[in-house]
Amino acid sequence: MKIYNTLSRKKETFKPIEKDFVSLYTCGPTVYNYAHIGNLRTYVFEDIFKRTLLSNGYKVKHVMNITDVGHLTSDEDEGEDKMDVAVAREKKTPEEIADFYADAFKEDISKLNILQPDIWCKATEHIADMIKLVERIEKNGYSYVGKNGNVYFDTSKFANYGNFAKLDLDNLQSGARIEIDEDKKHPRDFVLWFLTKGSKFKGHILKWNSPWGEGWPGWHIECSAMSIKYLGENFDIHCGGVDHISIHHTNEIAQAEAATGKKWVNYWLHGEFLIMKQGKMAKSVGNFVTLKSLTDKNYDPLAFRYMCLNTHYRKKLNFDWEGLDSARNALSTLRENIRILKETDGLKTAQEKIEDYRSKFLDAINDDLNMPRALEVVWKLIREEEHINNQKKYEILLEFDKILGLDLGRIETSSKIPKEIDALIKKREEYRKKKDWEKADEVREEIRKKGYIIEDAPEGIRVKPI
Repeated sequence: MKIYNTLSRKKETFKPIEKDFVSLYTCGPTVYNYAHIGNLRTYVFEDIFKRTLLSNGYKVKHVMNITDVGHLTSDEDEGEDKMDVAVAREKKTPEEIADFYADAFKEDISKLNILQPDIWCKATEHIADMIKLVERIEKNGYSYVGKNGNVYFDTSKFANYGNFAKLDLDNLQSGARIEIDEDKKHPRDFVLWFLTKGSKFKGHILKWNSPWGEGWPGWHIECSAMSIKYLGENFDIHCGGVDHISIHHTNEIAQAEAATGKKWVNYWLHGEFLIMKQGKMAKSVGNFVTLKSLTDKNYDPLAFRYMCLNTHYRKKLNFDWEGLDSARNALSTLRENIRILKETDGLKTAQEKIEDYRSKFLDAINDDLNMPRALEVVWKLIREEEHINNQKKYEILLEFDKILGLDLGRIETSSKIPKEIDALIKKREEYRKKKDWEKADEVREEIRKKGYIIEDAPEGIRVKPI
C-alpha cells in the first residue's frame, strides 16, 4: 500500500508502527455552523482511506475531534472567535450551539455513508489535557508569557519549525497572513493559552482556570493534546485538508514534539480543496453549499460521494450542478446494473478473470487511493460479457463497495419498476448475451409500449419511465 506523505512530499510504502494495527487521527469539525461540502469532501477522502486500510487487513483505531471551544475567524491570532459569533447570531449558549451542529455533522456523514470514528473527543472535555501539554512545553523551554499575559509558543526555539510546510520563515508574515503583534517575540509565534485578562477578546464566553490565569486554549493545542491522549506520543497517521498544512498542522507538530522530544506522526495525508466558480469554498466569506442544500434539490447525498470518487483526493475538485447531475446519472446507472446483476446469472465464470478484476481494483486503491482508476475497473467489470456471470459480478461489486461506500448492497431487486417490466429487461439481456439483436430490439419495443425506455450507455443500461 503506497500513500503520499506530506512530510516527505512523496509516495511511500505504508509501514505501521505496530503490525496489523493503525493509529489514525483526523481533524474534525468546528461546531459553530453547518459543515459545507468542501469540508465533507475531506471526510469522504478520509473515509475511503480508512476503508482501504481495513481492506488491507489492518485494525484501525480512529480518533476525531470536535472543536466546541471555537477558534478565530482567521488562521492567525486576529479576528473574532467563531463560537462567540455563533452565540450572538443564534442567541443560544455555546453548549447548545455545539451540540446542535455536532449532531448535524454526524447526520451529514451518516448520509454520506462515512464510517464513524472509534473515539469522538470534544475539546471542552479535554481542557486539563491541554493544560498539561502546555506545562510540558513550558518546562522544556519552548514557551513564554507575552505582555498581554497570553502563553506563546516560541518558534525560534524549535529548530525544524516550518519544515513541514516548506515555509520561508523570513517572509512568513506576508506568506501566511501573520500580522505584527507587539505582544509576541516573533510574528510566527502562536498562542498556547489565551488569558482573559488583557486579551483582545473581552467578551469571550468559554473560559477555564489555569496556572497562568483564567482563559482558554489556543486552537492548535487541542488536536495535539487529544491525539496524544488517545493514540500516544508517536502514532501512524494524521489527516486533514490542505489548508491546515501551513499553520495548524505546522503548529501542531512544533508543540507536540517540543513537549515530547520525539517524532510525533509518521504519515500525513491532506485532501485538496473543493472549488466553485467563485473560488475556494469557505464559510468565512459566505461561499459555501451544505449537504442539506443538495438534498433540498432532491440530490441523493451518495451522488455527491460518487462525485468525490471521480477526482483524486490530491487534486482540486471543481463543483458545479452539471457535474453533480453527471454523478447522479452515473450512480443511477450503476444501481440499475447492480439490480439486474442481482437477479440474473447465465455464464459459467472463469476464476482467473475474477482475480484479474480484483487485483486491478486493489492495485488502484493501494496506489495512493486512485479512486478514478478504481471506478474504471468497476465499469469495465459491469460491461464484461464473456467470462463472468452476473451473480459473481454482483458479489465482486459488493466487495468493491466496501471501499467505494456507495451502499450498493441495499439496492432492492424490485426497485420501482413493475415485475412485468423487470422480467422483460432480463429477457432482453439474455437475447443480448446470445447476440440475438433482432429479438432484443423486439423486447425493447415491447418495454417502450408498456411505458418504459431503456438507454444503453457505455457504463451499462438505464431504465426510465416515459
